[in-house]
Parts: sequence; C-alpha cells; structure tokens
Amino acid sequence: MITKDREYRSFDFEMNEDEQKVEGVPAVTGQDTLMFEFDGIKYYERIEPGAFDETDISDVVLNVDHAGKPAAKTKNSTLQLDVRDDGLHMSADLSKNATGRELYEDIKAGFFDKMSFAFTIAEESYDKESRTRIIRKIKRLFDVSAVTYPAYSQTSLIARSWAEAEAEAERKVAEAAEWQRKLKLRTKL
Repeated sequence: MITKDREYRSFDFEMNEDEQKVEGVPAVTGQDTLMFEFDGIKYYERIEPGAFDETDISDVVLNVDHAGKPAAKTKNSTLQLDVRDDGLHMSADLSKNATGRELYEDIKAGFFDKMSFAFTIAEESYDKESRTRIIRKIKRLFDVSAVTYPAYSQTSLIARSWAEAEAEAERKVAEAAEWQRKLKLRTKL
C-alpha cells in the first residue's frame, strides 16, 4: 500500500506466551512478491538484501493498522529492530502501556496475526523484462504494525496503482508501435 510518500508491506509475527512480547519479521528481503496481475501480465516487487543497511530506524513505533497510540517504540527500547540477511526482524515488549497490553491480548485472541511496515524509498529501479520493481534502499522506517488483514491485500490496493501505471505505459508503447507499423504499411501501398 502506498500513501502519499509512505509504503506499507506485511508479514507474520509470533508471540511469547510467558511474557507480553511479540517477535516477527516485518520485512523480508531477496524474495520476489507478486503485487498485481493485469490482463495476464504479472508485476512483482523485491526488496534487495542490504536495503535496510542505511535506513533511519531511530524513531519507529509499533502500531495497530498504522495509526493510533503506539504500543511500543524504539526510542524507549520497548521495540527492538534487527537488520539481518533475510530482512528486518522485530521484537516488542507490550507490557509497558495499556495500548501494548490490549494489543497483546488481541494477538493472543487471534484478532491480529499479520504485520506490516511503513517506509519511504531512497533508491529503486524497475526491470521491464521481468516486470519487477526492485527496492534497493529504504530511506526511513516509520512503523511496524499489527494489521487487521494481511498486508498483501492492503499492499495490492495501492501497489496496483504503481503496477497499473507500468501496465498502461507498456500498453501505450505497444499501441504506438502497432500504429507506426500500420502507418508504414499504408505508405508502402
């Protein structure tokens, strides 16, 4: 999902039954993800390994659906982020405020079982042959969130706007080439 200047993605998380802590991987790197399919043409996205190496993660919060009062925060060490070869890992202590404790109970009851993250991009490219958007560097991470629905359904809503734009551009190029081909045929007659 993309809103103005932030993007969102989702992944699973797990909870520690002994304490009010959750752990998860809000961002996976090195894996192509199908973001959109239009007229049988598939569009993918991949976050490159190393994309988080220079990311500003100094003030990140754990939220619910990317909004509201934070349940945990990096600035007070209730949220820990760890960049690894396979992506961004997180752990959060939800025992420190009412929002966190409520979120923990909601996770325990099965109301939330997915995560998402909000970010801005510093560097990206697009491989037209494979129709893959490649995120090379993430500039800033704003939040990791427990989400009501798996983020790929959310992501696809706005990611479709990006993918639809690519599909539309490719369609226009193909139409222009076909028009040029027909024009050349007419001038030969």
